[in-house]
Amino acid sequence: MSIRLLSETIINQIAAGEVIERPASVVKELVENAIDAGATRIEVVTAGGGKNLIRVTDNGGGIPADELTLAVSRHCTSKLTDDVHDIRALGFRGEALPSIGSVARLSIKSRTADADSGYEVVVRGGYLEGPRPTAINRGTIVEVSDLFYATPARLKFMKTDRAESTAITEVIKRIAISFPQIRFSIAGTDRSPLELPATCSAGETVSEAAMLERISQVLGTDFSENALALDSEREGVRLTGFTAIPSFNRANSLHQFAYINGRPVRDKQVFGALRGAYSDVIARDRHPVGVLFLQLDPSHVDVNVHPAKADVRFRDPGLVRGLIVGTIRHALAQSGIRPATSGAEAMLKAFQAQGFESKNLNASQFDMPQRSSGSFTSSPARNWQSASNYRTDAPRQEWSPQTAHPAQRPLHLDNQPAPRYEQAGFGEAMQATISQFTTPSADSRAAEIEAPAELLRAPLGAARAQIHANYIVAQTEDSLVIVDQHAAHERLVYEALKTALEAKPMPAQMLLIPEIVDLPEEDAERVVAHAQTLERFGLSVEQFGPGAVAVRETPAMLGEMDVQQLIRDLADEIAEHDTANGLKDMLNHVAATMACHGSVRSGRRMKGEEMNALLRQMEATPGSGTCNHGRPTYIELKLSDIERLFGRR
Repeated sequence: MSIRLLSETIINQIAAGEVIERPASVVKELVENAIDAGATRIEVVTAGGGKNLIRVTDNGGGIPADELTLAVSRHCTSKLTDDVHDIRALGFRGEALPSIGSVARLSIKSRTADADSGYEVVVRGGYLEGPRPTAINRGTIVEVSDLFYATPARLKFMKTDRAESTAITEVIKRIAISFPQIRFSIAGTDRSPLELPATCSAGETVSEAAMLERISQVLGTDFSENALALDSEREGVRLTGFTAIPSFNRANSLHQFAYINGRPVRDKQVFGALRGAYSDVIARDRHPVGVLFLQLDPSHVDVNVHPAKADVRFRDPGLVRGLIVGTIRHALAQSGIRPATSGAEAMLKAFQAQGFESKNLNASQFDMPQRSSGSFTSSPARNWQSASNYRTDAPRQEWSPQTAHPAQRPLHLDNQPAPRYEQAGFGEAMQATISQFTTPSADSRAAEIEAPAELLRAPLGAARAQIHANYIVAQTEDSLVIVDQHAAHERLVYEALKTALEAKPMPAQMLLIPEIVDLPEEDAERVVAHAQTLERFGLSVEQFGPGAVAVRETPAMLGEMDVQQLIRDLADEIAEHDTANGLKDMLNHVAATMACHGSVRSGRRMKGEEMNALLRQMEATPGSGTCNHGRPTYIELKLSDIERLFGRR
């Protein structure tokens, strides 16, 4: 077959296959165009999950009548200068509108501020009609109907209307976070309406409070209550945003947002760095929640490496990763000890009174004393013994304080008159004292002495009791704190081991015969380039020819190990991230195992001084809110929440 030039319609449809993947892709392109036009209000209406109708209305600058035809032509844009690396707008290729028009029915109405009327162009299956005058306020209305009618095969790959509507909503939310000065609204017959009001005025500098308010509109107020602010800069790259404390996490990564110069991206390098910053404070099957904004010179990042501009390429990826990991870990360390509010909510639900099922319980099951005409009589004995020993003709026994079991005696002394409330008939039938239990479930020795005021003012308060030989109950001025003693001490030991590892070079064990690892030449060069860093962790490597490295020492802490696999893993990590943190992670994993086995075990009874010492160490140790496995080490319940449980509020 001879080479021939494709028609404009086929070219646009090929481009649409790259850019227009689903209705959400159309919404993304149109909303980005509205933002680039300076809009402060953007309204989106959909029907049939966006397959039947997508209408985007904005109050931006509009498109002049003589440029409307250019707007639907390929590679025509007002957002790009002669320098393709100086990209400061969300859109820049000039492919979106002609691509949409080649696979759907497209209508564009627009009016500039100084125009007497608006104009409209229509594109059906790649054929242009107009421009012609139309009635419209300042701004632009883009309407897309019958998506993929020109390429019906694409419709077979669409999901349900609900799924497509959800995808559109997620796209709007992801974009809206980066532009708190713009009001977004979504409506339609296939969805519930959503309003995202602007949190600051157009033209003014976006404050931290305004940004956090917009993020709360998308992620909920729970995030703002558990968020840590980020603000750091290194070598011309600035990182701002918010990230959640470790104990506030999710089961998937849908609550992670990243923006490069205001552009939403789904870049694996950025999210990998976010994950790495939480590597030893959350469980492996949980995901941190965060919103990251990276600002850097447009020439230092390439946003033209993905058709949908979802991925980017940094000139110095190691710098960006180090900035993200370092900033987040510093914020976590500076935040002190802080529980997630979700833990208190779960605790409140667990404490809600569920009541008893009367069909399973009756008074005869409990040997409770009964009051009869001013005196007490015992209830029939429970069937603790076999049926043959059970006597139904047992005589009724009278009850008196002098002959009763200590657990059934009134609290007042025998030689003192009963309190007035008991004389009136409202006395407790029995009161069991702690001394009557042979195996107490709580050790309250710490509560026998009044706690000093300075301990009550501490974040974790003063220890008051130990329950079930595993949980420490502490009291602050306005809350109740329950601490898992094993999980808490495990984190303390782990952090102490990590500090010791970083304070001095790791002890190494010399190999009797050096291990020679064959690698591709470029991988060998990368590993040798990081030899000084690896030596700090006890791994001594040196060049052994053009495509091999010789390993002479390995970390003593790791014992016997597969040196060949370790070097290959390090080479892969260096090639991908330009870092050699894999060895450090292995050492930290060993330290975590040692901490788990060397910490205070569940079931050990602790003295009050020991419990208070543990609480003070937790307050002074970064990351002590979660254990090495990512589980929370303590839960805090505010006094106001307790009062609500008892109906006092």
